[in-house]
Amino acid sequence: MKTIAVDAMGGDHAPEAIIEGAITAARELRIPVTLVGDRDIITHELGRHRAGNLPIQVHHASQVVEMDDSPVETLRRKRDSSIRVGFALVKSGDADAFVSAGNSGAMMAAAVMLLGNLPGVDRPAIGIELPSRRGHVTLLDAGANVECAPLNLVQFAVMGDVFARSVRGLLSPRVGIVSNGEEESKGTELTRAADRVLRQMPLNYVGYIEGRDINAGNVDVAVTDGFTGNAILKSLEGLGSFVQFLLRQMFERNLKTKLAYLLLKKDLDRIRQALDSDAVGGAPLLGVKGVTIIAHGSSSPKAIKNAIRVAADSTRKNLIAEISGGLRVVPDIQELPGAVTRRGGLWQQLKGRFRRDGKSDRNGDARGEDTEDKSASEEEDPPKRN
Repeated sequence: MKTIAVDAMGGDHAPEAIIEGAITAARELRIPVTLVGDRDIITHELGRHRAGNLPIQVHHASQVVEMDDSPVETLRRKRDSSIRVGFALVKSGDADAFVSAGNSGAMMAAAVMLLGNLPGVDRPAIGIELPSRRGHVTLLDAGANVECAPLNLVQFAVMGDVFARSVRGLLSPRVGIVSNGEEESKGTELTRAADRVLRQMPLNYVGYIEGRDINAGNVDVAVTDGFTGNAILKSLEGLGSFVQFLLRQMFERNLKTKLAYLLLKKDLDRIRQALDSDAVGGAPLLGVKGVTIIAHGSSSPKAIKNAIRVAADSTRKNLIAEISGGLRVVPDIQELPGAVTRRGGLWQQLKGRFRRDGKSDRNGDARGEDTEDKSASEEEDPPKRN
């Protein structure tokens, strides 16, 4: 392994939490890390932690993409931002993966613009691991694509299947589409069209699932659009915090409950670990030509350490090659019964998702501004490394 590039300037608690998490990953997991961002700030933080003997390098980037910046326009204006420079390291082969807790819209836009999509992928998807009775369920999309076409859901299902096989080691992952009921008559036009196609494909497709099936472990891969997926993710995060609050409130009630806590501490710790989103760390952006891990904006040092671990694991298990191979063996979607046609080119889709003001119109088109149509191959050269 070469190194994992980490955006030291991205996130609500950057750079302190990011650098501390990277130091922990290098110290405990022995993962080589390259911190991308302001060299003086990073060097000062590393000195505070006495990290001189660890496998950590610093790569300077003079600009930062703020959390409220418009993704595409900012990436063009801030050409020496830590996000662009981090992806440039992956594209050049100087880093195996890129991790950031910064602006997730900019992360997706930069991944598509600088790395490009894998053949057979119209839109990348964020895959997040959610706890279940049988381990974990991969939910995708968890927020990259608010509006989707049926073709997108079909591709998400294929990528989720490959991820579950290659990274999670499952032999025959059960794949389902999130709906408002298990009956074929339920769902929306989007889910019904995707369902018709998936029934013709060589996947262990189980049909529609409901939200409760995710934590019950009735599937291994749950497929949905980014709007629904992000709502599910945030709801489960809130529920986890609420359950921990109730437990803490109960065990602090009186002397008897405090004694009960001491007796049950190990069991309660296991529950806490299962509900701890920091243990997941970060979510892979599946479908681009490079390992990309998007961490939560409020990531703690523990979350960053685990995001780096996910990046290293994905690299060791050749995630990108596995997804590419999985997509190649799938029959041409356009030839399957119920298939739908693609909607425009990659760059047109990206424009629709990210206007210069950070908003999309109802039809997903960018209007009223010169968006400088350039494909990823027409982008100017990335910033030179120092």
